[in-house]
Amino acid sequence: MRVFWVCSSLAAQKWVSSFSPSKSLDWHALLFLFLVILCLNPSHSVDLNPQDGASLLAFKSSIQDPNKNLSSWIGSNCSDWTGIACENKTGRVVSIKLSDMNLSGQINPGLCNLSFLEHLILSQNNFSCSIPTCFGNLIRLRTVDLSGNRFQGVVPETLMKLENLEELVLVGNQYLKGPIPSWIGNFSTKLQKLDLGFNSFSGELPESLSNSTSLKYLDLRNNYLKGNVFDFQQPLVLLNLMSNRFSGTLPCFSACKQSLTVLNLANNSIFGGVPTCIASLRALVQLNLSSNHLTYKMSPRLLFSEQLLVLDLSNNDIYGPLPSRIVETIEKSGLVLLDLSHNRFSGGIPSKITELRSLQALFLSHNLLVGEIPARIGNLTYLQVIDLSYNFLSGSIPLNIVGCFQLLALILNNNNLSGEIQPELDALDSLKILDISNNMISGEVPLTLAGCKSLEIVDFSSNNLSGNLNDAITKWSNLRYLSLARNKFIGNLPSWLFAFEVIQLMDFSSNKFSGSIPDVNFNICSNFNSGDISRPSKDPFAVKKVVNFKVSTVVDVSSELRFNYDLSSAVGIDLSNNLLHGSIPEGLFSLEGLQYLNLSYNSLEGQLPGLENMQSVRALDLSHNYLSGEIPGNISILEDLTLLDLSYNCFSGLVSEKQGFKRFPGAFAGNPELCVESSGEGCRSTGYPTVPGKISDSESEGPISVWVFCLSAFVSFYLGTVSLLCSARARNYFLHTKA
Repeated sequence: MRVFWVCSSLAAQKWVSSFSPSKSLDWHALLFLFLVILCLNPSHSVDLNPQDGASLLAFKSSIQDPNKNLSSWIGSNCSDWTGIACENKTGRVVSIKLSDMNLSGQINPGLCNLSFLEHLILSQNNFSCSIPTCFGNLIRLRTVDLSGNRFQGVVPETLMKLENLEELVLVGNQYLKGPIPSWIGNFSTKLQKLDLGFNSFSGELPESLSNSTSLKYLDLRNNYLKGNVFDFQQPLVLLNLMSNRFSGTLPCFSACKQSLTVLNLANNSIFGGVPTCIASLRALVQLNLSSNHLTYKMSPRLLFSEQLLVLDLSNNDIYGPLPSRIVETIEKSGLVLLDLSHNRFSGGIPSKITELRSLQALFLSHNLLVGEIPARIGNLTYLQVIDLSYNFLSGSIPLNIVGCFQLLALILNNNNLSGEIQPELDALDSLKILDISNNMISGEVPLTLAGCKSLEIVDFSSNNLSGNLNDAITKWSNLRYLSLARNKFIGNLPSWLFAFEVIQLMDFSSNKFSGSIPDVNFNICSNFNSGDISRPSKDPFAVKKVVNFKVSTVVDVSSELRFNYDLSSAVGIDLSNNLLHGSIPEGLFSLEGLQYLNLSYNSLEGQLPGLENMQSVRALDLSHNYLSGEIPGNISILEDLTLLDLSYNCFSGLVSEKQGFKRFPGAFAGNPELCVESSGEGCRSTGYPTVPGKISDSESEGPISVWVFCLSAFVSFYLGTVSLLCSARARNYFLHTKA
């Protein structure tokens, strides 16, 4: 909004210090007093031009305003009208800013009578009409922002008459479609920003865009555009073409050598190598070429300037050794994120990486890397995420890693790491995610890990860990996921097993735990007890629950670099394939939020409690135990139950059709004393077991054991993405640009 009155604070101070009631005031002093009071009066009004007022009211009459944001549009004082700014002398409307007001409906053509309008901002509303062609009559417009609506159709040709336009922002209108108009790059010699992202535009880039001399910021991400990427002829500052269908090889962007700060071509079909001329972009802060078809080795001459903060070449087919140097002068580098994951890099991790002192996120997963983790990794004291998973790294976790004291995620799964978990890891007291699964790590879980009080996701599965569970785990009060599966743990299950308030999935399967399942207060675990969980997919193997970690740091005031670590797992408990005995606590069968329960391949005994309270259960496997008695209750109300396996136990009695078990054929196999009622056939025996609780040589594990509960095996944490953003120093750029 424009400032129409400027008051001199110096004059005001002078008046205050010189005025005295004992002095007579002549008319000059009175006039001066009047002017000062007028200047200091915040309620100064500008009369709204009646014609413009009528146009605004016509606009208001055709839209829905459920939040009554425009209820202030009464009277003649322009400053009282929400979102409206007027020119001081004439009262003509020069600016409309109605962002995020939940407005919807049709835009009345009367709005186009505001002939002095310079800024039109209707972003983040619910308008669902076409962009009015009459907008082309508003020839004084400098800014048009219609982002975050549901405008549809094509960009009207009449907009080419807006010769003074500096910014055209139509991002986030998914029903805007058709080709980008051929005139878009030359209709205004003042156009600096063009944002058409997150729409449905198709076709190739118009030639006019490559020659628009005034254009600085071009964002066309998330459309259906195709063809080759231009070697733009103007000094762009930002170019974001991610998530389209562009192909061809990378140009050098020679005209942008000193200006381009953001180059984002991620998620296209660009092929060939990364040309060394890209490094000549001296102002480059973010380079994102991820998810393309780039290949070949990286040239040792590809050295970026120290301005670079973000380098993402992930999800390509680049091979050869990791580059020993990324930037020209390592000691001056401000690199915050390095993502070379999901390629075919081989060889060892260069020690030079540990000299990138500003690094906060290092992603080298899903490559062919060998050798040991660099011993000096702890030099990276700003590091928040390390992901070296799915390689062939060997040796132990270096003790020096505790120098990364800001670490939030340590992801080393699926390597050939050995040695023991070092007690000194307790120094990583900010750690939220610790995944060392699928390695060869041995020894016990150190008591000192109690110091890692921020842990939320812990996966120690598929190692050679042993010993009893100690109380260190009880200090992880924010624990959401815990997997100790496929190790060599022994001893009784501790009484604190179900004492984690926000636990979502615990997997202790395939160990040598003995004793009984603790009969404790199961109501502490909120996820296990929540009856408000949204209804799951009918596919029992579908991922339903997602744990999002948005531990993000702002790179600068207008942008953010974000990594989402989505832990894909159901709400469940897996204690299968252990040496447990005794009866199953009834409280386990009263957990309304529990989706998966696997207690198979133990020596559990006693009767089966009713299942009716397990409202969210999708898979239940109690097979290969010594459970006895009759099958209780009616499960027809459990609409989400998809897999049920009670086979190879000692159940007896009659299972009637009315109980709703008919949809689970084979669920009662191997219970010789059990009679299952079948339509027209009367009572049918379920056959004879081999030895309850054991697997015969000829039989394979049931579908729940093999598929559903291998979910907890496959939920090793790179099913998603850690949500992390880098911190304050660099902070010029981002993976997802908010220009």
